[in-house]
Amino acid sequence: MSSPDTIVALSSAPGRGAVGVIRVSGPGVPQIAAGIIGGLPTPRLARLSCFLDAQGRSLDQGLALYFAAPSSYTGEHVLELQGHGGAISVDLVVSRLLELGCRLARPGEFSERAFLNGKIDMAQAEAIADLIDAGTAAAARAAVRSMQGEFSARITDLKTRITDLRAYVEAAIDFPDEEIDFLSDSALSQRLAAVFTAFASIAAAAHQGALLREGLTVVIAGLPNAGKSSLLNRLAGDDIAIVTDVPGTTRDVLRQQVHLDGLPLNLVDTAGLRPTLDVVEAEGVRRAHQEISRADRVLYIVDAAELDPRAIGDPAPKVEGIESLPAGVPVTIVFNKIDLIGAPARLDDGADPPRLFLSARSGAGMELLRAHLQAGVGYLKAESGAFIARRRHLDALKRARQHVQDAADILSGTRAFELFAEDLRLAQHALGEITGEFTSDDLLGEIFGSFCIGK
Repeated sequence: MSSPDTIVALSSAPGRGAVGVIRVSGPGVPQIAAGIIGGLPTPRLARLSCFLDAQGRSLDQGLALYFAAPSSYTGEHVLELQGHGGAISVDLVVSRLLELGCRLARPGEFSERAFLNGKIDMAQAEAIADLIDAGTAAAARAAVRSMQGEFSARITDLKTRITDLRAYVEAAIDFPDEEIDFLSDSALSQRLAAVFTAFASIAAAAHQGALLREGLTVVIAGLPNAGKSSLLNRLAGDDIAIVTDVPGTTRDVLRQQVHLDGLPLNLVDTAGLRPTLDVVEAEGVRRAHQEISRADRVLYIVDAAELDPRAIGDPAPKVEGIESLPAGVPVTIVFNKIDLIGAPARLDDGADPPRLFLSARSGAGMELLRAHLQAGVGYLKAESGAFIARRRHLDALKRARQHVQDAADILSGTRAFELFAEDLRLAQHALGEITGEFTSDDLLGEIFGSFCIGK
């Protein structure tokens, strides 16, 4: 579906640079090329050209590349001008292209046209943006796999399995004279089992990809002077937060991102949780509770040096202030400053909540903490099979699997095979949302609106 508009945008980074790349896409490319470079270059062959103004004077000189529809990124005629990267020279060329009939592209409009013209599906389009935004090498590799269609291929294979299962059931509904006995036909159960196995495999890889893309938000909380800022500095490997012996030094939220074997870790240091009449500190405590409520995990820091020595080995020593934490947020109690009491570093992962003994000052127990954070979300260092995924993908997979589970329950319960087939259809629909087979205009705007202009 070709758009009547011809769009233009700077595709390279704005500002001063060695090269400025300007991209044009749409049906008007042949006429626009004639106006700015004197005619179309041979498709897919770079040509040295002068970029001309309305009077035929040279605005810049560089390479021109032409990609004829449909063999282009967008599926439309595409012209790419690679000139010098000065802000003024680029602006002059873009202005000339606007004079010739282009309009400025919206964010992500080139990729949106590629999607609408069937060059890429929605998962691949999102992977392009994720590759640009990747913060780690592991996230970039996962994005490339999705961009090249690995995620989409797995989804398509799963949809095919469900389609075959649905066709098998509907054929029996339409031709009851064949007397197919569903309950005695093991092939139906085997096909269902294969579908569930495929769901488990895809969900595991997508979960890893979502972690690589979005990371893990860890809030460091606790009473004043327990060593929260010291732990932040130790995890970050730098003096990010001010550390003093004065309780209440941290009064605002401090954020820092670090990487644990490719897993982005979004650290949030907060003010000490205590009642206070100080207006500034009270606001810090309010913000701390706000961050805690939306954390993926809370590290609740306790000063081990202030505990009764007899309580160190207690499976559930009393921890002041932990009752103020909201229910449902995963919490790990971190007993800090073990170097002051001569206690060894250790992790009691079986406790509820888990307990970790470490020293932010000496570094003892930090490897236990890093491993604990990774294990808590099921992160695997060997992510070679992961592909980048978003929360909407995980939600669609979850809904699709639930529809198949509902179908399986119908099979073993009411035997209403029309309902069985309908649940399979709903599962197909949910999977189609991932690749964009079923996509609302609002979702399109939300996804492509987050892209860079020129992409």
